[in-house]
Amino acid sequence: MIRILLAEDMNMVRGALVALLNLEQDIEVVCELERGDEIVDAALSHRPDVAIIDIDLPGMDGLSAAAELRDRMPECRTLMLTNLGRPGTLRRALAANVSGYLLKDAPPDELATAIRRVAAGQRSIDPKLALAAWGGTESPLTTRETEVLRLAAEGAEATEIASRLHLSAGTVRNYLTTIVTKLSARNRVDAIRIARESGWLL
Repeated sequence: MIRILLAEDMNMVRGALVALLNLEQDIEVVCELERGDEIVDAALSHRPDVAIIDIDLPGMDGLSAAAELRDRMPECRTLMLTNLGRPGTLRRALAANVSGYLLKDAPPDELATAIRRVAAGQRSIDPKLALAAWGGTESPLTTRETEVLRLAAEGAEATEIASRLHLSAGTVRNYLTTIVTKLSARNRVDAIRIARESGWLL
């Protein structure tokens, strides 16, 4: 029997996944959570074979939780579930040494197959995502430019970004102009879209 810890913050999605997985004769959900910062303690208590973790969780994001879980309980394999098919996110997941990476809209039998592969010590990465990641490019933005764009994506204006990053408003506007140019974007909104779709704003 493969023991599963499931971390998913959307109640309906979590309930559906638990019901689906419990239909499998060799899979048992022993723990379900909705917060990322509860994963490690719950895993140490329930000793699952595989932790299925949503990337976007409150308290602690799924990839950070997976990395901490690997350090504290390396025998537990991790399978990431996500709505985000972004190359940058997958590269981050691979860097965190997760065992599997699957989109939430994958057919149920693919999830069960992925769980069995991961439990057996193999990797299970959605092939379309893997191709996108290998074909993806690294961000052309500097760390500071990425910080500026991330704050802009959160809705902050140049003066607020300047205050939060201890810069002048003119410097922030220069950064935003450079970012738009580097990404061949039409404007700031287009630059945010390009960066998000490429997985550069995580």
